[in-house]
Amino acid sequence: MQLAHKTIILTGASGGIGSAIAHQFALQEVNLVLVGRSLAKLYALQRDLPGGPHYLIEADLATTEGRRQFDTQLTELKTQGVSIDGLINNAGHYEFNWFERRGLSDIEQELQLNLITPIEVCHMVLPNMNRPGIILNVGSTFGSIGYPGYSCYCAAKSGLHRFSEALDRELSGLGVRVLYVAPRATRTPLNQPLIVQMNASLGNREDAPETVAEIIAQMFVSETSSRWIGWPEKLFAKINQLLPDVVSRQIRRQFPTLSLYMDEVGHKEPLHLNKSAHHKELFR
Repeated sequence: MQLAHKTIILTGASGGIGSAIAHQFALQEVNLVLVGRSLAKLYALQRDLPGGPHYLIEADLATTEGRRQFDTQLTELKTQGVSIDGLINNAGHYEFNWFERRGLSDIEQELQLNLITPIEVCHMVLPNMNRPGIILNVGSTFGSIGYPGYSCYCAAKSGLHRFSEALDRELSGLGVRVLYVAPRATRTPLNQPLIVQMNASLGNREDAPETVAEIIAQMFVSETSSRWIGWPEKLFAKINQLLPDVVSRQIRRQFPTLSLYMDEVGHKEPLHLNKSAHHKELFR
């Protein structure tokens, strides 16, 4: 797809990756529909972007009411003559913690925003999307590698990957491509200082949001079905499909550090677990 003068919806627009995507696409003369929870942040982003027109939709996509608001405002844009050429499902959230410490409502919200919401947004946008059109779902390397502390996030992003793959095959020949990108750790405000410190302790590399945005723009132009960002993470993602025990052994070496940081989340007291026994059960 040639980006100039196309209109593309971007969810999670005011976040770290979202803002970088907005700037990258605006420089390519794309007209954006910026979606986010805070109208003030969306206005600030809109004022900072070149080109346009850029449209704003204030909606908390993690809530039922917010998704209704998104659908209603999308219909209003249509009545104003705004036609949609693309969608970037970027909104997301994760919590790093022991699974058994998490509340069910937190788990449901994480699965909702990272998996169910992008599926529902696709369902809302598709009927009125121009053909040819492109949907790009932002996943994660954790969608390909089950990683301690991120169990629900891994589950959601894995589901988003397979949804993207299936829908791309379903719409093949009908004028819409569905792409999937899997960033590794990215330097954004979403990362708590504790997570940044942990990544540094483990030697995990991080990318700038601008790097992710540039790759997403390239994927739109080349219509690349899927792409994993970062080395060696993309290698581990491939190995995990073929030789998962190899990846498990690598993660096992990291587990004592991961365990310490999970105990520090929220300054809660460590669980009274036999860490050695828990370790063996997790990776058996």
